[in-house]
Amino acid sequence: MKATEVITDAFVRIRELVHEVVGGLPARSLNAQVDPAANSITWLVWHLTRIQDDHIADAADLEQVWRSQDWAARFALPLPADSTGYGHTARQVASVRVDSGELLLGYHDAVHEQTLRFVRGLTAADLERVVDERWDPPVTLGVRLVSVLGDDWQHAGQAAFVRGLLEHRG
Repeated sequence: MKATEVITDAFVRIRELVHEVVGGLPARSLNAQVDPAANSITWLVWHLTRIQDDHIADAADLEQVWRSQDWAARFALPLPADSTGYGHTARQVASVRVDSGELLLGYHDAVHEQTLRFVRGLTAADLERVVDERWDPPVTLGVRLVSVLGDDWQHAGQAAFVRGLLEHRG
């Protein structure tokens, strides 16, 4: 199995987990915070998708799906248009709300499609390309993709945990 096939499989599995977590939940559950300082399922899924969109678009030299497909207007969040959730305060986290899971899943699926088109076109040599020289050592495309995957897994797992808590509480 080639490295790009492994990376593709990981992104497919994240999409599946996002759908499992969001699927069938009403807006009140998606937007619920188990504590005023806690992240909601909505925020976690929106954030992991925004980071994936931002980082993949940058690495692929593409426009973010957030902008190119007008997801910013669809979400209509009271945040700066380029916000990804990184460094959000509890108040900003609470402001990321949806009326249904379809919005979250639609955006995630659109980003997923762009991600897979990009990753499936890569070669092993492409993974060695430096994409960020601000770090020591400089970040290669392979490292950046693993970083995005790690962030996605972490936040998707957190969202699954929150769903479990909410379902346990009834």
